[in-house]
Amino acid sequence: MPFSELQLQLAERKARGLLRQRRTLSTPQSPQLIVDGKPYLSFCSNDYLGLACHPLLVNALQQGAAQYGAGAGAAHLLSGHFDAHEQLEQELADFVEKPAALLFSTGYMANLGVVQALTSRRDTVFADKYNHASLNDAMLLSRARVRRYRHNDMVQLEAMLGEVKQGRRLICTDAVFSMDGDRAPLPELLALCEAYDAWLLVDDAHGFGVVGEQGRGSLFQSTPFAKGGRVGDLNSPRIIYMATLGKAAGVFGAFVAAEQVVIDTLINQARSYVYTTATPPALSVALLQSLRLIAAGNDRRAHLYRLIAQLKGGMKDLPWLLLASDTAIQPLIVGENRGALDLSMALQKRGIRVAAIRPPTVPAGTARLRITLSASHTTADVSRLLEALHELAKGF
Repeated sequence: MPFSELQLQLAERKARGLLRQRRTLSTPQSPQLIVDGKPYLSFCSNDYLGLACHPLLVNALQQGAAQYGAGAGAAHLLSGHFDAHEQLEQELADFVEKPAALLFSTGYMANLGVVQALTSRRDTVFADKYNHASLNDAMLLSRARVRRYRHNDMVQLEAMLGEVKQGRRLICTDAVFSMDGDRAPLPELLALCEAYDAWLLVDDAHGFGVVGEQGRGSLFQSTPFAKGGRVGDLNSPRIIYMATLGKAAGVFGAFVAAEQVVIDTLINQARSYVYTTATPPALSVALLQSLRLIAAGNDRRAHLYRLIAQLKGGMKDLPWLLLASDTAIQPLIVGENRGALDLSMALQKRGIRVAAIRPPTVPAGTARLRITLSASHTTADVSRLLEALHELAKGF
């Protein structure tokens, strides 16, 4: 049996500083964790608003389980679509001001479903080179022609759009890029969609709940939080909006919001929706409560952005490059894989967990610490991280 070949491949990954390993938590998700039996201050979570263990969500989940049981028992199109699912879809659509919404089990499955259902061999998908892996895999599985443009390069994208003379055109982009923490130029992308008769699929996994008025996401963003309206006119039927519900929303799942005809098409043709068991309805009960906390969470978002400013201000004298991000994702570029791992381990010895991100997740030579902040962090937490980094910088 070819197990020896697999073992050799794993050994090679380890030698290159690319071996991935899991760590086991024994406490709820929060800045203060017990990991593999040891206490840590964590900057590794996407729980941006600190809702993952909010008592109102826990109580709602318990009530949902008491009412609906532990599982859905079937796919949505059989007997697994509950009134809690239906209510959540309606409220999500209203929240992001789209005609309809559809729940998926994960953001990965949502992206797979959208691209596969809306494109085929005769169509073309255009994608930012820094897009999430789920969008990349979705393009390949759709069997559409794939054109990848340089990160946020609208000139190159327009040239590519002009070369396509037939079939549907679908532009796919992250709204907030998960490894760099920067944003897509959504108004410019929408303008290109209007000019070249294209759809725009926006993956707002890291924006929903965090940015925009009432945390409504990147389509509503004019300031980091609370005030203002949208950036330009992004209320377009060309936009297909996807957001996850396990990050800022604190629970699990994802949704797609779009025109009713798009949602009806997904219900009929998105394989990752049709051929999977529905999420437990108790999760939808918890997410309905989460949606209310997001809408009322301006204080949480304001605190989060103060922490971001504190972190950025304290990083100025370090030898590593902090990328230009105004989001909760703050990437600190170290360079080589081993250096990033060594820095991560040095912090871990000081009781601080920050994930080291290496290729192929990021380009070669850009291994980094991906610092993620949460509204549950305190200014003292951020100060502790900064003090540790400045101390470690003396020895690097």
